Amino acid sequence: MAKVFSTPADPSQGIAGSIAQACQSQAVAKSQSVARSQDVAKQESAEKPRGATLLLHGTTVGTNAILQRRGGRVAFVTTAGFEDSIEIGRQARPKLYDFFFDAVKPLAPQELRFGVKERCDKDGNVLLPLAAKELRWLRRKIAAARPRADAVAVSLLFSFANPVHEQAIEGALAGLKLPISASHRILPEFREYERASTVVMNAYLQTVMETYLRRLGERVRGRILVMQSSGGLTSLETAAREPVRTVLSGPAGGVVGAAAMARQSGIRRIISFDMGGTSTDVCLVDGAPVTTNEAEVAGLPVRVPMLNIHTVGAGGGSLARFDAGGALRVGPESAGADPGPICYGRGVEPTVTDANLLLGRLPAGRFLGGALRLDAERTKRRMQAWLRGRKQDLSLTAFAEGVVRVANATMEKAIRLVSIEKGHDPREFTLVAFGGAGGLHACELAQALEVPRVLVPRMPGALSAIGILLSDTVKDYSRSLLIPCRQKLPLPRITEELRRLRAGALADFKREGWKGQPRFAARLDLRYVGQGFEIAVPFSSDALEAFHREHTRLYGHSSRTRDVELVTLRLRAWLPAPKVNLRPEKIRRGKAEWTQTIFGGKRTRTAVVERETVSARGVMGPAILTEYGATTLVPPGWRARRDPAGNLLMTNI
Repeated sequence: MAKVFSTPADPSQGIAGSIAQACQSQAVAKSQSVARSQDVAKQESAEKPRGATLLLHGTTVGTNAILQRRGGRVAFVTTAGFEDSIEIGRQARPKLYDFFFDAVKPLAPQELRFGVKERCDKDGNVLLPLAAKELRWLRRKIAAARPRADAVAVSLLFSFANPVHEQAIEGALAGLKLPISASHRILPEFREYERASTVVMNAYLQTVMETYLRRLGERVRGRILVMQSSGGLTSLETAAREPVRTVLSGPAGGVVGAAAMARQSGIRRIISFDMGGTSTDVCLVDGAPVTTNEAEVAGLPVRVPMLNIHTVGAGGGSLARFDAGGALRVGPESAGADPGPICYGRGVEPTVTDANLLLGRLPAGRFLGGALRLDAERTKRRMQAWLRGRKQDLSLTAFAEGVVRVANATMEKAIRLVSIEKGHDPREFTLVAFGGAGGLHACELAQALEVPRVLVPRMPGALSAIGILLSDTVKDYSRSLLIPCRQKLPLPRITEELRRLRAGALADFKREGWKGQPRFAARLDLRYVGQGFEIAVPFSSDALEAFHREHTRLYGHSSRTRDVELVTLRLRAWLPAPKVNLRPEKIRRGKAEWTQTIFGGKRTRTAVVERETVSARGVMGPAILTEYGATTLVPPGWRARRDPAGNLLMTNI
């Protein structure tokens, strides 16, 4: 395993460099090589003829493009009269009492929104045909737009029921040589605003992701698979064509890896806690990761399958500041990879990593296995100057402890959101901490939430890469039907629609060169007639009864006499990942070093121990456990021990 700094100007360069470094450090002919930058990348030396290379890749390029608004210029095409639907939205106010709140701007500017005269009804019947002159007009308008559009998003009313007009638009615009995202291909589901928002986001990311993935393909020879937000892999070509499915690519690998590692330790109910350089991602897993089709990214709805991950802007590189009222704030702004924290040698503003270093929680000489020495003296000088410049009469110790407490409060709120606010008691779960900084904060968060134990898996700094290694190759399909069921499922119609979706899945796998028979699982989105939201249940002859039970579990009541409506049929097709034997490392002997760490304002003598030396007998806190890519803090009153799977289990004794 190797970690290198990200290269924001061209992320593919950092990934290629990390692969080269990993191969140099682990040049074994048939071994697996894992490489991961702060973007996530992993290379597996697969058993393929002629030494073929397989790169399994998780990325945050799409996420960052949306957050930073650095995607392409999108021309949005919809039914005439609905051009501003993506700006009107649902009129829901995220901040109800904030009179100065500005709504999130759509990704397609107003001057690039075009309405064509056409209309289908909810059953797909053509009410107003799309005339040839409308297509010629649309082509001229998009071609003449200045600045020029980079991509086109097409989302017509009820195109999920009949895509004939969207297909005609695709044909008419083909000569413009622009990427076209059509809703009947990306998301053939009802709810016009959410469908249009998802398709526009896909078009917004296409030029960014196509350029990035093309460069990656040029730098890395072999086959490349990309992690999706749903926790499954897809081909490079599909990721470039449908990049909206990759916006939570990197965090999804971490959730898969956390669940897999916890299962090896006999634990199935977990809260994954992934703290990296820019953000923290949390996800509750009760047995197996669950996807949702009702997610938001940067305030914009996205309706493709995603793991139910919640992200907050609190990471090792999160910047500290004082607001207008003098209160200390941490994040969401980040120092990023360039310039990075002060202690890396180039940063000039204090971060969470700098605070942990000043508190003695990060041994300066053991970062990345000693490959990078953290500059404690520079950090002290810069932070003192920074405090003086803001006229803050605080000691460095008080300031550093405050930064850690504020960051912890932000992350604690995120964990409460995915657990307590969803009806789950965190005391019944295990906190699985990973990422470069997860182990530094996990015990304090667990203590605040009364979580009984913390698990730090093997190779926590590269767990997202391990999760990608363990992930299946997945394709998700959906089709909105809107069929009243009365008291009986329309099995013939469902069977016919499933046959079509399965045929499409088989054709997609074959076109991408996959061999083997994929597995299938179908789900139904059901609701009582008149309701505005659905509940997803596995497809079976007992699906209606399962819906009533789930409605009771979620809302405390159900009505078996009410008519049920089948809204959307969903199909997941997957090829299982090859089995991977992740053997725990052998325990080796080693001597502890000693340092001074600050807890509650007091300096405490603390052991610094290499993780590989921790046995089943364990280590009593206070202690700092070091390894390549991550650091784990064992506070006073906590004990860390190694379990048979090689994971660290920490409990408050």
